[in-house]
Amino acid sequence: MCECCGCFGIRFFVVYLEVLTIAKLDHQLNEEIRDKEIRLIGADGAQLGIVSAAQANAMAEEQGMDLVKISPNATPPVCKIMDYSKFCFDQKKREKEAKKNQRVVEIKEIRMSPSIDTNDLETKVRAAQKFLADGNRVKVSVRFRGREMAHTNLGEKLLLDFAQKCAEIANMEKNPKLEGRFMAMFLTPKK
Repeated sequence: MCECCGCFGIRFFVVYLEVLTIAKLDHQLNEEIRDKEIRLIGADGAQLGIVSAAQANAMAEEQGMDLVKISPNATPPVCKIMDYSKFCFDQKKREKEAKKNQRVVEIKEIRMSPSIDTNDLETKVRAAQKFLADGNRVKVSVRFRGREMAHTNLGEKLLLDFAQKCAEIANMEKNPKLEGRFMAMFLTPKK
């Protein structure tokens, strides 16, 4: 019988365990290594020869470090004595740094019509040159309406002229190609 309300209820105790993972466990550590013989590498990178897993684990414990299997497919498997938490921290730090230096190349699009005026074309060329200077790819497209579809050669000439004006900072990746009512080409910045 419950003391607080007098009912005959069952009490449940829920225990929450918070699991904190430092990094993905891709490696086998210490007692998880059950191979008969392993090739051991010391903390300083020196080859210590082929020893039993128990003996290598004892050596790692003696130095206050972990025994980590770094090459499980080799015969015999290669294990190294190291501070695993420091290794995981350094690996995360390298991944973060690589992610920071990574740059996503965007595709910017410039649309025109085949009857575009000269000044408007120059404005579009300047915009494309700015995009290319920023390191982005540029898709230049010409839209044909109605009877303009009969004169697709004008659109192709316009795109080739556009590419010629951007030639000093860009390469034409794709030649002008007609896709439905649009003719498009891609420009990529020169390295």
